[in-house]
Amino acid sequence: MSLAPDDPGWDLPAPFVRRHIVGPEEIDDFGHANNTAYLRWADETGWAHWEADGLTRQGCRDADRGMAITRTIADYSGHLRAGDAIACAVWIARSDAKLRAERWYQFRREADGVTVFRARTMLVSFQLSTGRPARMTADFAAHYARPSPELAAAAEAAGARLDIWR
Repeated sequence: MSLAPDDPGWDLPAPFVRRHIVGPEEIDDFGHANNTAYLRWADETGWAHWEADGLTRQGCRDADRGMAITRTIADYSGHLRAGDAIACAVWIARSDAKLRAERWYQFRREADGVTVFRARTMLVSFQLSTGRPARMTADFAAHYARPSPELAAAAEAAGARLDIWR
């Protein structure tokens, strides 16, 4: 089973989805994927989303810009074992397209579609050379654009429904 972006089980419409197979090196002493692995998968999914828009890490260095996570809220609601396939979804659910944005994540086990992880990261654009907040460049503003009205409405509804989004 492969969970597509149009699958009805996503919290929000039109996610960017990246597939991952849990490796044995990601398993902890209790036989489940370690909680730090989920955060790494979120980071990898965020970068894959960035690169799917034709953007690069070198482009960030050239533009002297990055996005720093200022806060992460995570909800681990299931477990994964080695060999499990997961669909890692990400959305830019909120943004002012100037300085701040939020990425929302939902990970689902492909075998049964069950959500095993949700997270929300708050981001701020900053200048790499100084470490200080700085306005998004055009590429950043395009990637971290304000969500469509449909996505914004769905995010508000999800925020009211799910503790993780409050």
